[in-house]
Amino acid sequence: MGLVTSTASTTAVRPPAAPSPKGVAIQFVLAGVVWGSSFLFMKVALTGISPAQVAWTRILLGALTLGALVLLRREHLSRSLRVWAHLTVLGLTFCVIPFLLFSWAQQYVSSGLASIFNATTPIMTAIMAWLVFRVERLKALQVVGIGVGILGVMVIIAPWQGIAAGGSLVPEIAILGATASYGFSLAYMRRFVSNTGMSALAFTFGYIAMAGVVMAILTPFLVLTPVRLDLPIVASLVLLGCLGTGIAYVWNQNTVRAWGPTRASTVTYITPVVGVLLGIVILGETISWNEPVGALVIFLGILLAQDRLRLRRGGVA
Repeated sequence: MGLVTSTASTTAVRPPAAPSPKGVAIQFVLAGVVWGSSFLFMKVALTGISPAQVAWTRILLGALTLGALVLLRREHLSRSLRVWAHLTVLGLTFCVIPFLLFSWAQQYVSSGLASIFNATTPIMTAIMAWLVFRVERLKALQVVGIGVGILGVMVIIAPWQGIAAGGSLVPEIAILGATASYGFSLAYMRRFVSNTGMSALAFTFGYIAMAGVVMAILTPFLVLTPVRLDLPIVASLVLLGCLGTGIAYVWNQNTVRAWGPTRASTVTYITPVVGVLLGIVILGETISWNEPVGALVIFLGILLAQDRLRLRRGGVA
């Protein structure tokens, strides 16, 4: 799963008719539902293929889906080598690396827990934009929000229960590495590709296509292993690739154009709810008390880090 909130992709040469306010709201919710479901799709797919094959399939199917839409709508693609170099970086950090990390980690953690950790993406984005790329200046309360988000992660990990390196700790760190990669990518977009001259669809296709090129090159080293396919696995891969790594990105970009990146990023409030519910209902997963509590603490940290929650005399605004 991934969250796209770059203003870089909001510049269009020939923008299509804007969706109605109601249509934008529907697309916002649909993107959250699809991305929340992606953790279930990965878990099912992993019963028959390897983590690398899951990442490879979703990237290539996503690129093919978006490529078809680009051709149908005759979208403009940049001719700048510099832009395509940046898109290649984004393909690696926004798709290849996090998709591989998520797929590998979900062999050892529940889909619901993975979806909860995915909600740390806005916290990671704030850290990257503030400390690494220096494209944002954070207020003291926003820095506190980052600390609160980290505290929420610690509640989920539950170090008081004892930490075993052979347990779920390493996979949890891998998932946090994936969300850090998402955060890096979003800050990178703002720093280096804030105006490419491409539409939302063309921009998204650009970096997913470059991710597809990278995965195609790595095919002999990553994915030439035995597979076991059945209808649930194939359906999960198609939905994960064509819908979750394709259409949902377009829905999210429409939300970005209509609402702005900050409001659009609140889609991360939907994904863990969907991911946890599907994990419990369909996969029979269970959760411990500290996981939803940690998620609530993370959400509070996100609100503070995004400067959406301000303390005032007499109450909270």
